[in-house]
Order: sequence, then C-alpha cells, then structure tokens
Amino acid sequence: MSVRTANELGPRPTGETGDFLARWEPENEAFWRQVGSRVAWRTLAITTSALVLSFATWFVVSALVVRLPAVGFKFDTMQLFWLAAMPGLAGGTLRILHTFLVPIYGTRKVIVASTLLKIVPCVGLAAAVTNPATPFWLFMVWALLAGLGGGDFSSHMPSTSLFFPKRLQGAALGIQAGIGNFGVSLTQFVTPWIIGFAALGALGGPPQLAKKGAVAKEVWLQNGVLWYVPALLLIGVVAYVLLRSVPVKASLREQLDIFKDKHTWFCTITYVMTFGVFSGLAAAFPLLIKTVYGGFANAPDPLKYAFLGPLIGSASRVLFGFVADRTGGAILTQIAGTVMLACAVALVAAGLLTPSSLEQFPAFVALMLTMFFFSGVGNAATFRQYPVIFSHNPRQGAQVLGWTAAVAAYGPFVFSMLVGASIARTGSASTFFVGLAAYCLLAIGINWWFYTRRGCERPS
Repeated sequence: MSVRTANELGPRPTGETGDFLARWEPENEAFWRQVGSRVAWRTLAITTSALVLSFATWFVVSALVVRLPAVGFKFDTMQLFWLAAMPGLAGGTLRILHTFLVPIYGTRKVIVASTLLKIVPCVGLAAAVTNPATPFWLFMVWALLAGLGGGDFSSHMPSTSLFFPKRLQGAALGIQAGIGNFGVSLTQFVTPWIIGFAALGALGGPPQLAKKGAVAKEVWLQNGVLWYVPALLLIGVVAYVLLRSVPVKASLREQLDIFKDKHTWFCTITYVMTFGVFSGLAAAFPLLIKTVYGGFANAPDPLKYAFLGPLIGSASRVLFGFVADRTGGAILTQIAGTVMLACAVALVAAGLLTPSSLEQFPAFVALMLTMFFFSGVGNAATFRQYPVIFSHNPRQGAQVLGWTAAVAAYGPFVFSMLVGASIARTGSASTFFVGLAAYCLLAIGINWWFYTRRGCERPS
C-alpha cells in the first residue's frame, strides 16, 4: 500500500489537490480541529445523501411488484418473488466490486459515477411498468440493474471509515448506514403515495388502470422510479464539486490480504446476521404479508406496514452507533443476535406464519418489527466492532466493512428465494424462520467466543 501525504496543506483551505486531499491525519487532534472535522462531516453529509438514494432505488422493485398484478401483469407468486430477489443478487455481487474501489479510484470518482449510473434502471423500470406486455425477462434485467444501488454501501462505508478517527467511527458509520437505510423506508413509504396521482405531469406519462375486485382506479406506477432521476442528478453534481478523496492508495492485489485473516470470515458471519436480516426481511416483508395474511377478508395492504420495518431498523442503527462507541460493539452484537433468534422461534412457535385469523396479524407485525429493531442495533455494533478487531491496520478494517457488507447484501436475494421456496414446498414460511434461528445461534456463538467473553482473542 502506498500513502500520499504532504508536509503542508495545499493551497485550498481544506488541503485539496485535484481528486485527493493533500494531507489527512484524523488521529492528529490539532489537524482534526483545524481541518479534518469540517471535511469529514461535509463528506459524510454528501455520501450519506447519495446512500439514501442508493437504498431507495435498490428496494424500489420490492415496492412495485405487489402492484403489478392489479394493472394487468400475469406474473405468478414465484415470479414476483424472483423480481423482488434480483436486486439483492446484483447488489451483493456489486458490493464485492465496490469493496476494492475507493483505494484504487478515490471517494470522489466512485461516489459520482455510482450515483449517476442509477438513473439507467430508474428510466428502464419506468418504461417497463407502463406496459403489461413487457416480458418477464426484461423485468428481470431492470430488476438486476436496480441492484446498482445495492453495491454502493461497500464503497461508501469504507470511505467514511477512512475520514474519521477511531473514537468517532461507530457514530459516523452508524449515522451513514442508518440514514442510508432510511432509503428503504423512503421507497416503501413514498411509492404508494406518489403512484396515486400525476405527480410528474405530462412528463410522467399516462396512467394505468388498477383493479381490485370490482373497483378500478388510475395509478402511475412509473412515478415510483422516475422521481429519483432529478435527485440522482443533483447529488451527482454536488458530489463532483465538493468531494475529495483520502490519500490512501492500494492495488487490488494488496487489498486481498484481508482474506488471509480468519477474523474476516467470522465478521462476515456476524454481519450477515445483522445487515443480512435487515436487508433480507426488508425485501421479503411486503410479499410475506401479502402471502401469509392476504387471503383473509379485509386483508392488510402490505405497503402500509412494510415501510415500518426498515424505518425502525434504520433508526436503531443511527441511535446505537453512539451507544456502541461507549459500550463496545461485541456485547451489543451478542444481545441483538439473541433477541433476533428468540423472535424467529416465537414466530414459528406461536403459529403466526400459519394464521387461522387476522387477529394474529398484530403479533406477527410486532415480532417482525422487533427483529428489524435489533438488526439495526447489531449493525451499529458491528461498525464499531470491526475497526477495533482490525485496529492494527485501518485500511484492512475499512476493507472488511466493505467485504462483509457485500456478502450480507445477498440478503434480499437469499431471503426472497428461501421464503418463496419455503411457502411453495410446505405451504408456510416456518421452515425458513427455523433456519434463520439456527443461523443466529451460530453467529452469536462465534461472536461470544472470539470477541465478547473474558479472555477472548480480540475483545471489541
């Protein structure tokens, strides 16, 4: 790894020279007070705004698929689960790539390019949803490209970890991830509202006729994705003008050293338990509500409840970043995993996944929202935990954040596929939640042995 520094700040007040800052010493208290804090928090504000749109466009397909049958699309339940799953498949794969981008190209280039690229699937999906004759394979292509937003997390978060001193990393990363994750709630909250009227006027195109029983009304499904286009353009321009990069450079080959450390793999397991559960349940929650409780009279509208899970999980992630800086991350990860395990068991044991009446729905929602809350707590904890585990090499700590996020980003794909398969083969999602409980048990066992118990290998 090569590090470019300068003895003096560059001619600009922030020490900026081209794409890269001339000097960056966040652990130097004088430098942090005079220059570092201002640059770091400004960068955090811009990259977090970009990340909100990344999550929103990543999950927009899951908010739209539940509406497709009503406007004339002849997709079966498994096809709808496939559409909800594809952004997760792409997002996880792209996060592997994003893990290594910042040390090669720098924060500025990566944020600008990734923000503007998301305009492509937004425009494509807008065209697809307006025509019931759009083939399933083309929908799959646009759903796959919606995963561009899912990849961004693994470059945004490692970038942020480089900008802040260790004492503030839990808070900074918690803020970025938590507020970024509000993008999931944003798309699930705004979509049912903005598709209900001609929000974009003539530019938005004609409406579709949505039928529910004998009732029909006009909707503009394309609005659900088109409204992101001007926002993406704005953030892309702001990022180009105001962002700079930390002067840390490493080739792809140099960055692969993280895979030689067993703790990279242990962190991957615990991160899947936290963010994997958050992202996976966020993608599957709308269709899970529709499938499990949609057959009852006066069945709940999935999108009226689905946004609450990501909202709660995102909020707890922001709040508990500050807590993790004070308590340490490992103990919070342990608590979060234990509660999620208990919720998964309770959903099965109480028969809430095989309900006999709609009266069971409130308990189902309560347990699901509890899982979302503690997935956020655990996620905030890991942002504090991993830099400490790899405190001997901050660059490795940043890379591990990116890598673990890449693997956990397969959550929407894996959860949607496994929930769909569980329902198709057994008639309920119970089998899936039994497997989820077993995975949580494995993860908290690893976390306890290596990071939490007295005398553990790397207390964090």
